[in-house]
Amino acid sequence: MIPRAIDLATLSTPGKAAILYGPRRAGKTTLLTGYLQGCGLRYRLETGDNIRIQHLLGSADLQEILAFAEGYQVIAIDEAQEIPGIGTGLKLLVDHRPDLRIIATGSSSFDLAGAVGEPLTGRKRTATLYPISQMELSATLNRFDLKERLPEFLVYGAYPELVTASSRKERIEYLEELAGSYLLKDLLAHERIRASRPMLDLLKLVAFQVGSEVSLNELATQVRLDVKTAGRYLDILEKGFVIVRVGGFSRNLRTEVTSKAKYYFLDNGVRNAVISQYNGLDARNDIGALWENFLVSERIKLRGYTSVYGSYYFWRTYAGQEIDYLEERDGGLFGFEFKWSDNRRVKPPKSWVEAYPEAVWQKITQENYFDFVVAA
Repeated sequence: MIPRAIDLATLSTPGKAAILYGPRRAGKTTLLTGYLQGCGLRYRLETGDNIRIQHLLGSADLQEILAFAEGYQVIAIDEAQEIPGIGTGLKLLVDHRPDLRIIATGSSSFDLAGAVGEPLTGRKRTATLYPISQMELSATLNRFDLKERLPEFLVYGAYPELVTASSRKERIEYLEELAGSYLLKDLLAHERIRASRPMLDLLKLVAFQVGSEVSLNELATQVRLDVKTAGRYLDILEKGFVIVRVGGFSRNLRTEVTSKAKYYFLDNGVRNAVISQYNGLDARNDIGALWENFLVSERIKLRGYTSVYGSYYFWRTYAGQEIDYLEERDGGLFGFEFKWSDNRRVKPPKSWVEAYPEAVWQKITQENYFDFVVAA
């Protein structure tokens, strides 16, 4: 078992519903069942795929819902996004059984977040479980061991079953199944997605442009979609825990680019599966993109698990000066430049230093990346 950063015993408290988001197969069910089996409380675990549970919790029938929970101290619903009206059902339980611990998991935040948002206002605590983070692995692996496995993380990613897989063949087969059968299941089943090919074409285009600035108009044109549809697909991919959008930072609209965005995958392995590229690092021409995607995704995991509040961006001027990634937090600006090969001296851009003299700037390489992805 790999220790996870989220503690359901802390997240779930009487009087509030604990909502656990995360992509499929990131370990939500394992985390949930492990908590239930060790909590020492009388629990009931159901799945949102069960039609009977869908009808019951979606019915808003108070007496039936209370009878369903009678005698239990914990009610847990896995894949709760499958239940229409789940927010109202959970609200009734929270309001009428304040002694009850309630946990709901969901692999598509566009469904579950929308369902529980308004009904559970002030009545919920939320967390997102990502694929295994470097921070979590550091509890059992030291810096040397993690660095030794860095090529593996860059190519195959860090879903739980991949971290413990023993062969290249096993990892590739898992990723092909994940990307082809599981990961996009919620997205392609969404009521507004009528054809899978345009979304998959868009996702593949994003995969080839990881870390590069792209405009929505350019993406839409290349996959022959209207801009509104392309934007909706990207939003669904982001809410489905596949990609992350990073916008441009600016306090001077005349010189700084804000009309474009960068897109990263939440997991390197998924990115490589989308384009069916599993070559080792010595046989690739996209190592810079892999390195940048890895660092950004790991930083996002770390920020989520350690409650680092603030926004993240990239920065570029129309003259071409740029910074890969920056954070605005605690009243300050922190800029980071990502370099896989640390073979030349790099300085912060002159325009950056002039515009933001108080900002912190740092180059992240293979030599110092550990603190960036493990210590906030």
